[in-house]
Amino acid sequence: MLTNLAHYIQQTPLCDTHEHLEKETGYVEKGPDLLQNLFGNYVSADLVVAGASQAAVDTLLNPAEPDIVARFNGVRAAWEAVRHTGYGEAVRIIARELYAIEEISPATLEAAQSKHAALRQPGQRLHLLRDKANLDHVQVDDFALPCLPDPSGVDFFFYDISWVNFCKGTPELDVIAKETGIQVSDLATLRQAMEAIFEKYARYAIAIKSQHAYNRTLFWSERTDAEAAQALTAYLQKSATEADQLCLGDWCWARGVELGIAHDLPFKLHTGYYAGHSRMPVDYIRAGNLCALLAKYPQARFVLMHIAYPYNDELVALAKHYPNVYVDMCWAWSIDPYTAGDFVRRWVHTVPANKLFIFGGDTFWAGGAVAYAYQARQWFTRALQAEIDQQYLTENEAIQLAGRFMHDNQYACFHIEEKKQILRNASRTL
Repeated sequence: MLTNLAHYIQQTPLCDTHEHLEKETGYVEKGPDLLQNLFGNYVSADLVVAGASQAAVDTLLNPAEPDIVARFNGVRAAWEAVRHTGYGEAVRIIARELYAIEEISPATLEAAQSKHAALRQPGQRLHLLRDKANLDHVQVDDFALPCLPDPSGVDFFFYDISWVNFCKGTPELDVIAKETGIQVSDLATLRQAMEAIFEKYARYAIAIKSQHAYNRTLFWSERTDAEAAQALTAYLQKSATEADQLCLGDWCWARGVELGIAHDLPFKLHTGYYAGHSRMPVDYIRAGNLCALLAKYPQARFVLMHIAYPYNDELVALAKHYPNVYVDMCWAWSIDPYTAGDFVRRWVHTVPANKLFIFGGDTFWAGGAVAYAYQARQWFTRALQAEIDQQYLTENEAIQLAGRFMHDNQYACFHIEEKKQILRNASRTL
């Protein structure tokens, strides 16, 4: 028997504020085979950490290899070691909810092949996300600049303007020229091209996104035009040093923030934990590195992602201190579901309730997003139920907070209703 809280969390459409989903054509024509749908997500890193070879994991995820039993058997021992991690739990949810598999084995995998084929049909991607996962909408970072309406779900799929290469100090000049018609030759033309990108796409975009913490520090310094011009010249001459790229990246990052303010778009930033394994320079990833940027641009809306794990307490402090900081729990429920639940509970008693978004699957395939949504709802319910059980919240108070964290805060920060209407109107004319 579900409690009122559990029923509310199960039934309320959940805003998904971060995915990397392949578009409809990629999903149907080149999309995941059965093993990719199950294991082509973050669990692949856990498998290597548990002792599987990278070659075995690569084979597991290679659809060109027809023998799915042999592919699975290559990681079977590692799978047994990771089945109870957050990543492993998500795989078990995919197996159960999409294929009615209670225990992954060679026999159950072979039996699921026909069910998987049915999931790869046109329209199934939207069905899985909207109807199976009960998502209100999905915000997608597809690592690109264009953000035009998606005909496979015009008011369901939103797109971020990718700013990562600008922040890295390695702007893709050919891509910029193709999108804007501007050949970047100096700082003035670079600024002009940035403005042209926003003129072309900001109306349809849901946010700006960068994950440059994978390549450089999140620490930001203010750079003068003269400093940036010198760094850009070195970059154009293919002689840029790491210091040049940091300088140009900081300058481009600031211009992106300013354009976000001008066009009323939040700026999403990856903070904390890395995907993959065996490389994570922890001095890059702390959200506290952003303090100078947060203080410089109080008019901006910064969305700091992934609870900055493992620096989650530091992120709570930033969100409490800076009015322009919002926090997105995307991916956190699968990285460390126990800590994610604790993060929600600490937030309730520390930070204003209007600045937290609890879900984004951060995955490429719809099946993974379904599982991560199920997982988030389960652990989110446990976190708020613990607040009720310990008499910190009444059930009605917990339900009100759930609505904020699942839906209302996202609609307010990203102007979702307005964006949906803009995309509906644009789809009729573009």
